[in-house]
This record gives sequence, C-alpha cells and structure tokens, in this order.
Amino acid sequence: MPPQNVENSDKSYTLKEINNKMPSTIPSNRSSEQLVNSTTSEEPSEENVYTDVTLRDIKCRDWIIMFILCFVNLINYMDRFTLAGILEDIKEYFEIRDDYAGLLQTSFILSYMFFAPLFGFLGDRYSRKWIMAFGVAMWSITTLLGSFMTDFVWFIVFRALVGIGEASYSTIAPTIISDLFVKDVRSKMLAFFYFAIPVGSGLGYIIGAQTAHLMGSWQWSLRVTPALGLLAVLLIVFVIKDPVRGQSENSDMVVTPWKEDLQELCKNKSFMLSTAGFTCVAFVAGALAWWGPNIIYLGIRLQPGMIDVKESDVAFTFGVISMISGLMGVPCGSFLAQRLRSKYERVDPYVCAFGLMVSAPLIYLALIVVSKSTVACYILVFFGEFFLNMNWSIVTDIMLYVVLPTRRATAAGFQLLVSHALGDAGSPYLIGVISEALKIALSGWGKSAIQPFDEVIETTTALSVTTPEPPDYDKMWIQFRALQYSIFTTCFVEVLGGFFFLATAIFIVKDRKKIDDTIKDTLSKKQVEEFPPEAVVSRYTRNGFE
Repeated sequence: MPPQNVENSDKSYTLKEINNKMPSTIPSNRSSEQLVNSTTSEEPSEENVYTDVTLRDIKCRDWIIMFILCFVNLINYMDRFTLAGILEDIKEYFEIRDDYAGLLQTSFILSYMFFAPLFGFLGDRYSRKWIMAFGVAMWSITTLLGSFMTDFVWFIVFRALVGIGEASYSTIAPTIISDLFVKDVRSKMLAFFYFAIPVGSGLGYIIGAQTAHLMGSWQWSLRVTPALGLLAVLLIVFVIKDPVRGQSENSDMVVTPWKEDLQELCKNKSFMLSTAGFTCVAFVAGALAWWGPNIIYLGIRLQPGMIDVKESDVAFTFGVISMISGLMGVPCGSFLAQRLRSKYERVDPYVCAFGLMVSAPLIYLALIVVSKSTVACYILVFFGEFFLNMNWSIVTDIMLYVVLPTRRATAAGFQLLVSHALGDAGSPYLIGVISEALKIALSGWGKSAIQPFDEVIETTTALSVTTPEPPDYDKMWIQFRALQYSIFTTCFVEVLGGFFFLATAIFIVKDRKKIDDTIKDTLSKKQVEEFPPEAVVSRYTRNGFE
C-alpha cells in the first residue's frame, strides 16, 4: 500500500490505539526502519491467534445454540436406531430374513453417505442454518410417511430418504461448533455434542420397543421422533445464528475450489488415517447397534428356563446399557485426551487406539457368555461399548484441527462418506448375509453342529414339558450360532482400527502445526492490512518519535 494513500486516509490512529492493539509488534523505542521490519516479519504468538477462554466465558447465546445442536443430534440417533428395537416385529410383519433385515439399515446409510459430501460442499459455501433446517424437516416427514408403508420395497425407499435428511445435519453441525469454540473448550463441546450418539441410540431402542408394546403396533414407534423433529426445525430457524467460518480462530480465509479442497484432504495423512480408523469404529458400532439386541435375545432364550423372555425387555436393557456406557465413555475419552495433551502431543490417536484394542476382547467374551449368563453378558457389553465410545469426540476433534476452517464441512462430508461406505453402510447387511450362509452350513452339518449343547437343550426341554408345542431347539441353536459367528468379525475390525490410529500418531503433530501456521499467517496479513507499516511509521513520526 503506497504511503500517500495512508496519509490521506480517513482512518487515523493515535499512539495509544496502536500500543493497545499491537503491543507485541510495535515497541515504542525503535526507529522507523525497525518498526517496518517488526510489523512485517514478526509472527503473532499462539495466544494472539487463539482466544483463550474457559467454559465460564461462553456467552449465553452460544450455550443455547449448543443445546439445540445436541437436542437435534439426540433425536437424529433416536430415529436411526428405533428400528433396531423392533427388528423381530418388522421381520415377522414383512416376512423377511436376516439379510433383508440388515438391508434396512444399509439402505439408510447408503443414501446418508452419498449425500454427505454434497451437503459438505454446500455447508462450506452457503447458509448452514437453512441447510440443517431442510434436512431435519425432510427426515421427519419421510420417517412419518414410512410408518404407513405396507410394502417392504416402499418401506426401504422411505428409509433411504431419511438418510438424505440426516446427512445434512451430521455433516454441518460439527463445523458450527468449531466456529464457535476453540482448543480445549471445543473439545469439551464436542464431547457434549457426541453424548447424543450413545444416548440417542439407547433411547431409540427403548422408545421403539416400549411404544410398540404399549400401542400394540410397531408402526407407532416411528411416529415419535417426527414430532420432535418439527420442534427442532423451529428452533434451528428462529434461534440458531450461523457463525462466520473460522470465527473462533480469528481467521479470514478465502474459500478455495472444491476440487482443490479434496486434493488437499487426500494428501493430509492424519486426516486420511484417522478417517480409516473411524471407519472401523463405524463398522463395529453399526453392526452392534443393529444386531446387538437380537443376538442377546437369541442367546438368553437358550438359557434354562428363559425361553419366554421378551424381545422388548432385552431391547430396553440394551438401550439403557448403551446410554450409560456412552454417558461415561465419551467424556472419559475426551477428558483423558485433554489432560494428557500438554505432555503427549500424540495422545489423541493413542486414546482412540487404546479404546478399540480394549473393546475387541470384551465384545468377543460377551458373545461367548450370552447363552450362559445374562448378567455377565451385560457387564461385558457395557465395558465393551464404554471403550468403543471413547473415540467419538476425539476423532472429530482431530479432523477439525488438522483441516483448515474453510474446508471443514467438506472434510466432514468426505469422512462420513468413507466411514459409512466401508463401515456401517455394509456391516448390518454383511452380518445378515454371513448369518444366512452359516445357517445353511450348520444345517447341513446336522447334529454335529450343535453337539456341545445337547445337555443344555435337554435341560431346557425338561423345564418346558408343559409347552403345547415345544420350540425347535436345534433350529434355535443354529440361528444363534450363525449370528454369533458373523458378529465375531467386528472384533477383528476393531483391532484393525486400532492400528490405523497408531499410524495416525506418526503424522499428527506435523499436520496440526501446518494448519496452525497457516492460520497464523492469515492473521498476520490481516493485522498488517489493518495497521500498515507505513501508517504506523507515519503516525510515530508525526508525534515526534523519530
């Protein structure tokens, strides 16, 4: 900027204003040449780039926005897992097998993942508030309409449309949080936001099973969340204010072409490896959330005297365990990472890897003991989900601090696409397909397939002699074993995810520093534009300091 433009500018700064606004870059005892060098070469410290705030400093309006985002995320996951609590009822109503039952969730996730990148693109460029409002309204309406479908094909179609609506919210909401908060406060808020995943999932099981039981029809279970969705739309439209992108980091970056954004994301090793790890988390979470209540129900029925156990009771207990494990696991993982972050720069991926590695054997043991001890199974499921839930907020936190503010919605959409495409989009259906194949194989092996369980079968049959039509225990064992063996795959996937997070730790420090430096450079240029060196020198000269 030429000096004459500054001299004739309407903008005039007093010595006090310059010293107050730029204390770290304008020392008062330097010459004009030193002042020019100082303002153009010295980088702002990290304290000048990020505003150090605590939870006490958060404005009331920001708290309200956070509560609304959490509420919408809660009903989002409630709706997603309502069907899992009434899966046996749906299978009987439409007369479908395990593979088609798994296809219900897969159709939802497929549409969800394919539209996530689109909403990520829109979220980086247009009003996020209106995109979220559209998405929530869409999945509420399609969920309600789906409850009236009597044909299985149309039921799947409306389930897929629900996925489109939910993709808009899940992609954009974390980026709003990243623009409202920074550093440790952001981590805490993300942990708060991701409470909704296990809690909402648990409520989905409970509301699905209990509503169907009270109303005498499983269709009524799908008519609860649409009413809450309408309330969510009103709150988004009239209360939420879309923050400026990069607001929390005081950055003022220009949006780059989408093709360039994708190329840079693919080059980001920390982002890609953490996405691979998160894909494994999604695979396991999707499979367990969909088939968990069902495998426990089948296992408990094989215990002596437990043939009459109700699926609604199992779904209720599983939902409560999912909620409590999430309420404890999500903040525990976030708290552990925050406490150790000052000592170990790579602690975030280490915590994620630890959670997966510990969860795998616990889930395996839960599947083994479910046909022998209900209490032992529920305890193992609780701790298995506890360690699995340690990942949710940390993975998003990693994504936000290794990606530029103007690319975060795109990054979230890309991460959702990959994690769902290779994760929970296919895992429910894959488990169902493997289960059906194993049923055929076990039936072909005949008596040898269930020989180790003859004693239990005989005991259970003896206790059920008064039953007019004794159940086919051979068939029950084959059904249980087939589903049990197929769910064992999740344990191997958890271990694989742990290795992906360990690989993330190799690159995360370098990639995070790169983003921090880019934001600092942007802020430095912004400071120079507001206080050009020529203007500062001229002002000091006019006040007799040269």
